Amino acid sequence: MAGQKTDARDVYVGQRIAEQRKKASLTQKRVAQSFGMSAAQLQKYEKGTNRISAIHLDTFSRMTGIPVSYFFDGMDRGGEAAAPGFAEAEQQPYTPAATANPWEGLAEVAARYVAEHFSEQDKQRIVAAVQALERKLGG
Repeated sequence: MAGQKTDARDVYVGQRIAEQRKKASLTQKRVAQSFGMSAAQLQKYEKGTNRISAIHLDTFSRMTGIPVSYFFDGMDRGGEAAAPGFAEAEQQPYTPAATANPWEGLAEVAARYVAEHFSEQDKQRIVAAVQALERKLGG
């Protein structure tokens, strides 16, 4: 990526690319050809001298069957928190409230989401659908 200085993160990603390329028994030449570049350019990615593009990283991920996230897992980010909008907090598993009816917790979460994200017209449609379901189930 022209004009952008690389840093330790580029080195880390490059090392993981080289590691997976070797595990998949792929030569630099073969991977580079699939990217439409020289083996020397791929070598620069692997050493972290140049920053690899998202498109090339995605292509490599597909070639090796390794998820793109693998190349970033365990990366030292220098104590920085992820920038807002680029990462979400880890999702917590659903655990029903300690009530007689464990479905109440799910209904509460769904109702909160609908209240925050749906228009009034869509809310009315959801209520009508739930009422129809209740009639069909004989409630």
